[in-house]
This record gives sequence, C-alpha cells and structure tokens, in this order.
Amino acid sequence: MVTCEELENIAGRVVATGEGISEEEALSLAVAPSAALEEAAARVTMSCASKVFDTCSIINAKSGRCPEDCKWCAQSAHHRSRVSEYPLVDTSRLVEAARYSSEKGIRRFSIVTSGRRLTDSEVERICASVREVLSVVDISLCISAGLLSGKAMEALAEAGITRYHCNLETAPSYFGKLCTTHTTGDKIMTLDAARKAGLEICSGGIIGMGESMEQRIELALTLRDLGVKSVPLNILAPIAGTPLEKQALISEEEILKTVAIFRLILPDAALRFAGGRARLSEEIVMKAYRIGVNAAIMGDMLTTAGADIDTDMSRIRSAGYML
Repeated sequence: MVTCEELENIAGRVVATGEGISEEEALSLAVAPSAALEEAAARVTMSCASKVFDTCSIINAKSGRCPEDCKWCAQSAHHRSRVSEYPLVDTSRLVEAARYSSEKGIRRFSIVTSGRRLTDSEVERICASVREVLSVVDISLCISAGLLSGKAMEALAEAGITRYHCNLETAPSYFGKLCTTHTTGDKIMTLDAARKAGLEICSGGIIGMGESMEQRIELALTLRDLGVKSVPLNILAPIAGTPLEKQALISEEEILKTVAIFRLILPDAALRFAGGRARLSEEIVMKAYRIGVNAAIMGDMLTTAGADIDTDMSRIRSAGYML
C-alpha cells in the first residue's frame, strides 16, 4: 500500500510539473488511505485547477424514445421506464431556459437531445434557435446531440455553439456490458469531429454502474489521452424500469476517492459534478469541492432532480471559488 510520504511526493511532483500521475500510480492509490489521498488531491486542486468555478445548466430539449440500449438511461425505448416523450422544443423554450440560467449567474447553457443523433433538419432548427438565444441572452452555449457528423458540428459551431458534449460514460473495457448499440470508438470519433470543427469538447462518465475502481481509472486515463478538459462526473441514480434499477448505491467514501484520483490524473481539468449528487450530504459536497470538483451542472438533470441552484452557489463561494 502506498504510504502517506509517497502520496505527498506524488502530489508535489504533480504540482511542480502540472502532469498527472501514471496508470501504475493511479492503481496503487485505489487502496491508499482515504485521508492522505484527499489531502494530496486537495493540494493539487489548490495549485493546478481553476479557482473560477465553471457552472452550467442543461435543458432536455428532445425527450424519450431513444433507439440506443444504454442500461442506465430512462430515455431508452428498450426499457420500461416512465419518462416524458416529446420532439425538439421550440426556440422560445430555449430562450426562456437560457435567460433563467443567465439570471441565476450560470455561465453555460447546454442543449441536450435524446436519440442516436439529430437529423439534418433538426440541426438546422437548432442552429436557428442558437442564433436567436445568443441575440438576446449573454451566455455560452453547449450541446449534447449524439453521434453527429463533422458537417453538423461545423454548422453548430458557425451558429455559435462553443462546446460539444459526449460522455464516454465508463471505461472502454466495460462499456460493452452497458450498451450494445454503439461503442466507445463511436463516441471518440464524435469528439474528434467536434474538435476538428473548432468546438471545445466535454466528456466524462457515470460512476456506480458496477464498474471497478480500476475501470474508473481507465476512464480517467482515456479522457486524458483525448485531451478532455471538461469532465462531468455523474453518480448513478438508479431509475425504475431500467436494467440498473436495483444497482446498489456506492458509498460517499468511494465517491470522494474517485474524485481524488480523477484530480491526480487530470490536474487542470474542470471536474464537473453532474447527475446523482443531490443525494450527497453537505459535508461530502464541500469535501468534494476541496479535493477536486471545480465545476457543476446546476439545477435539474435530464430525467432526475438536481440540487437547488441558490444552495449550490452559496456552497461554492464557501469553498473559496469565484463564480
């Protein structure tokens, strides 16, 4: 087992070089003492990560009847979950939601749609809506719209989208156990297309879907290899009617250990609290901010309730971050 002194040395090297830890080191930390690991991650967070907390919100802009069979997702047509189903929302709804987020002090607003990908006509509608939103609301716009083509990415970038989101969801070695209708390779191709179109990329995953800590490390290392700097960390909230509805919840200690290891692998990334964090106690949330989390999706998630925005803002300031 790695010692406290070895952890201090690892953290010192990361701070000095700005480079994340190796795979071998990360695997050794899976069994490291929690308190020492958290202190090492807090040191790296203080020295390497942004002190400006990156806030964003999302809108479920097209819901349900997704042909993909992702086991965690309530929107899959393969499952028995109960979720609202509706086509792409109109421009006025996007303007309203973006304006609300801006008024709450949120920096980014993300349009999220269900399905394998948007059609060409839907991309055109989204582009028109994006132009309208940006004409009346001062906010950065992101989108998560499935496995889009390079041409679609270019159109979105031209309209004013600045960041594309496509979660890898879990380690490449585990993804096939959770989804059979597309692959990690498909997702990586999508992120590459977004980057080639001039968009920033955002990609992370969900922890607590039965994967091992070693597989979470594999996910973090894959994201680093891809150069991802915005990394959502979701915590599985099992949803009735999905294949993972009876999945046991992971402990708060395990969540914190995962955050700490991600920070040591990705010293300067925005580690973004996302779905599932509403169940965490205030003490654990504040610890997570200290040891690595410096970004968050605010408000409600796609099909689950999120944390209160005003409460979130207060906690973020209390943790010493700027908004």
